[in-house]
Amino acid sequence: MSLKNLRKIPKTIGFRLTFWYSGVFVFSVFLLFLFAYFYLEATLIRRDHEEIQAKLQELQILYASGGFTLIQQNIRASQKFPGKNRFLIRFSDRHNHTLFLYLPYQWLEFDIHRLASLPPRVRGLLRLPGPQRGLFLEVGSRHLKNGDWLQVGQDTRERLRVLKNFKDVATFILFPLLILGVLGGNLLAYRALRPIRHLIDSIRSISRDMSALGQRVPNPQTDDELEELISLFNDMQEKIDTLIRAMKNSLDNVAHDLRTPVTRLRGVTELALQKGSLSQECQAALAACLEESLEIQKLLDTLMDISEAETGVLQVDLQPVSIDLMVRKVVDLYGLVAEDKGISLETDLSTGLRVMADPTRMGQALANLVDNAIKFTPPGGRVIIRSFAHEGRVAIEVEDTGVGIPEKDLPRIWDRLYRGDRSRSEKGLGLGLCLVKAIAALHHGEVSVQSRPGKGSIFTLLIPAAGESNERASRSITKI
Repeated sequence: MSLKNLRKIPKTIGFRLTFWYSGVFVFSVFLLFLFAYFYLEATLIRRDHEEIQAKLQELQILYASGGFTLIQQNIRASQKFPGKNRFLIRFSDRHNHTLFLYLPYQWLEFDIHRLASLPPRVRGLLRLPGPQRGLFLEVGSRHLKNGDWLQVGQDTRERLRVLKNFKDVATFILFPLLILGVLGGNLLAYRALRPIRHLIDSIRSISRDMSALGQRVPNPQTDDELEELISLFNDMQEKIDTLIRAMKNSLDNVAHDLRTPVTRLRGVTELALQKGSLSQECQAALAACLEESLEIQKLLDTLMDISEAETGVLQVDLQPVSIDLMVRKVVDLYGLVAEDKGISLETDLSTGLRVMADPTRMGQALANLVDNAIKFTPPGGRVIIRSFAHEGRVAIEVEDTGVGIPEKDLPRIWDRLYRGDRSRSEKGLGLGLCLVKAIAALHHGEVSVQSRPGKGSIFTLLIPAAGESNERASRSITKI
């Protein structure tokens, strides 16, 4: 893929839909995990604080019942259960001097002596920082009836472990969800834009070939704006197709109706010229009228041939035709024209190629291509006619080193009466290429063109081959 195409990708609707869908999806999942994390953290903090308060209540009752003796018995009993929560227990007098201290070994890393310098809080907890970030010893205090203080503490180690496990699991899940969001966004964009792609393909086909006007975009049956857009496009295309068919039929009818008066005009003009009793000026005027009537009749005959070929009613005599013989007849016909213009007319033929075709019509199509090539090639240029077998068909190429065809004109050169800006100065009817296309289609073939302005053009006729002799064709090159 070229760099230019890569730069276009971020500007496409599909990319933007995928980006926004994936972004919103991932952001929503991230917010969900963030909410769950803070909710879990708040729940764990509340649980730890409730445990500290419950232990304070328990020890206060024990102290009131049996003093330090009962407290010590309770501590010894709790040490028999390793899995049971361990607490820091401290008694101090009203001046905050330590009277009793129970400190489990795993909390020796905390600076417990700081409790003597921190006044106890009836509300809230004291927090002693630990050796690692986020680790604290939280201490709750309760005022006893005799004026002493009871303090119970618990570290945040278990809380940090649970939160760390949650973050690890969330991170592990977030990456697959990110991929799922991108794939889901891409699938959503692909399905949502399918009618648009069909619409683009139809418009592109019509731009390449006006005969594709009969093509319709499939209705997505989604009952939304896209379905309405497709329906409007199909309705508009139906109206345009109907209008163009009506115009073609009208043109064909006009061409048919004009044949008789033009033929009569030609006959009258010829009869007047044959009498010879007219003045020289009148004879010159009648000769000009005769010449114009011949051009009009040629135009009408060509229009009728195109119409009959497009509708399939043109009479053709299909028979095996030698490409070598047909090309050489055309070369003989246009050899002097090319020589007078200073153009080299060359052939590069694979001998033995044969097609099933009407020799007159196929020769007419090839002659039109060669005539155009010579017409639009400046003196000193060259025209090459090639033939070769191509995937069960015979390809006939007419290449020239002429002025070329602008890219904007390429889709329209096959239309009736169309003439580009560069061809208006040359004599012609604007029907030659349209007739070539109609004759090719009549023979179940096709015609295409490659052209670069200022470099020349290559017209290619592809016609179904006749027989297996094409596989053994040899090469023959001539130059005029």
